[in-house]
Amino acid sequence: MKRKRKIIIGVVVLLVAAIGVYASMNSKRGLVTVQTGKVARQDLISLVTASGEIKPKNYINIGANAIGSITELLVHEGDHVRKGQLLARIEDVQPAADVKSQEAAISSAEADSNAAEAGLKASDENIATMRAEIDHAKADLERTKADYDRAQSLFKEQLMAKQDFDLRKFTYDAQRTAVTEAEMRLSQSRAQREQVAAQLQSSQKRVAQMRAGLVRAADVLKKHSSYAPLDGVVTNLPVRQGETVVPGLQNQTGTIIMTIADMSLITAEVKVDETDIVNVKLQQAVDVSIDAIPNKTFKGHVTEIGNTAILRSTGVAASQSAISSQEAKDFKVVVALDNPPDEIRPGLSCTAKITTATRPNVLSIPIQALTVRQKGDLEKKPEGKGAVQAADTKLDPAAEKAKKEEIQGVFVIAADKAVFRKVETGITGATDIEVLSGLKEGDEIITGTYQVIRTIRNEAQVKVDNKTPTVQPKT
Repeated sequence: MKRKRKIIIGVVVLLVAAIGVYASMNSKRGLVTVQTGKVARQDLISLVTASGEIKPKNYINIGANAIGSITELLVHEGDHVRKGQLLARIEDVQPAADVKSQEAAISSAEADSNAAEAGLKASDENIATMRAEIDHAKADLERTKADYDRAQSLFKEQLMAKQDFDLRKFTYDAQRTAVTEAEMRLSQSRAQREQVAAQLQSSQKRVAQMRAGLVRAADVLKKHSSYAPLDGVVTNLPVRQGETVVPGLQNQTGTIIMTIADMSLITAEVKVDETDIVNVKLQQAVDVSIDAIPNKTFKGHVTEIGNTAILRSTGVAASQSAISSQEAKDFKVVVALDNPPDEIRPGLSCTAKITTATRPNVLSIPIQALTVRQKGDLEKKPEGKGAVQAADTKLDPAAEKAKKEEIQGVFVIAADKAVFRKVETGITGATDIEVLSGLKEGDEIITGTYQVIRTIRNEAQVKVDNKTPTVQPKT
């Protein structure tokens, strides 16, 4: 009997314990543990982070313009050079000989031209002398003609002896013949002058042609020497003295002898994600960190924004690639460093943080608190209606579409419930986002955990637990 009583008492205790556990579970059913934070005011800075490398603003790759071996390499990598400075020479025996040959030919042609010019000058002087002689002879001819005319009149009147008349006539005829002969000699001299002038013109054309040939030969010779196109630093010198270099062809790249960079203006060329490029503007402030110079940040500003998308996998412009347009793309952005350090080198890896917007003393919330819900999930379902009736009711397509509208917002704590509230947002900082409408300063919102924010329902019962989780040490 005693034993039976003990068994009954034990069963009763177990039932009471089970009822207590059941009641406790029922009281906590639907209660969600959340982490919360306050809507506060602070200064927000929106940043776009991009990586790339250091490059000089202006640099020129000096390629080979002639084929041959390098006979002289007059600079070393890192040397400072001036514009027009001789940098390297390529073997130039043949073009140098062509220049000297052309110079000698020009000297010979110029001598012939000078001789023809002297002959032309002598012909001009001779012609001038002949013209003076002809003028003198014509004057004598007029005088002898006048004497002959008077003698003819006197002879007709028998006032002059025939011997004197014949003498006057002979003198007149002789002078007329002398004038004719002088004019013939003048014509011959003029013809000779034309020949000499033609020879001079031919010689001058030959000299001009040879000088053009000398310019061509000198240009070919000059292509065997490389000169600095600007003031700068030799940043790349991939060749050595004695190596053979070749010029570039239509479909083949020539040998690069060296690279000259203008280090007076240093830039960081970075690639910005396509989702951020719309926020980047010219002259925006930038903080640049260089991997090779740790713990230092250099100021700069945006000077160039690319308009062509670049495929992230290949680095080729998207318009020139046949790869699917769904691939991630970047845009080139050039940042000029305001005060680059002396130890900077082209090609160093860097990271740029571009300040795209700033907002002083604005309402802000943690980014992770922001979530999206469909409009239909936020509406209260009518009570007392069965699932069969809901299935029988045919929804209007417009209403169904409206129910699927996505709304951005946060969950606010109100009377131990998570109440969804629509918010409008502004710029995004590193960890917080600006709130334009929907919240006020001091509102308590759910900030964690991520799983809770993603799955919690509107007006769910919540329990706030903002204790920092402790990490148990490993044994």
